Amino acid sequence: MRRNEQMKTFPELLEEANAEIKSVSAEELKQQLDNEEIILVDVRSKDVIEAEGQIEGSIHVPRDMLEFHADQRPDNPLRKEELNPEKKIVVYCGVGGQGTLSTKTLQDMGYSDVSNLTGGTKAWVKAGFNLKK
Repeated sequence: MRRNEQMKTFPELLEEANAEIKSVSAEELKQQLDNEEIILVDVRSKDVIEAEGQIEGSIHVPRDMLEFHADQRPDNPLRKEELNPEKKIVVYCGVGGQGTLSTKTLQDMGYSDVSNLTGGTKAWVKAGFNLKK
C-alpha cells in the first residue's frame, strides 16, 4: 500500500503540535506547583497510573475521553468541572507524545493557558521528583 501524500505520520503531528503549544520542564513545573494554583491533568490510562503513580494533586482525564471531559457546556453530562478553562493547566503523559497532542487539543478547544510537561512522568522522575500511588 502506497502512502497517501495527504496523510501525516505521528512524528509530523507531534512536530506541528509542539510548534503551537507551550511546554514546561519538570523543574519549572515543580517550582510553579509551590507558587501557583495549577490544574495537573494526567492523560495516561488508568492501568498505567495504578502501576506507576502520578504527580500528586493530578486529575485523571484519559486521552481517549479528553474532548468529552473538556467540553464545558453546562448540559454536557461528561464534563469535568475541574478542567476550568480560566485556570492554568499542565498536561502530562508518560514521555510526552500524548501530552503534546492533548495540550494541542485543549488549546484548539479554547483553553488559553495550557502547557505540556516535556518528557512526561519519565522526565519528572529523572529530575528527582516522586509519583504518588
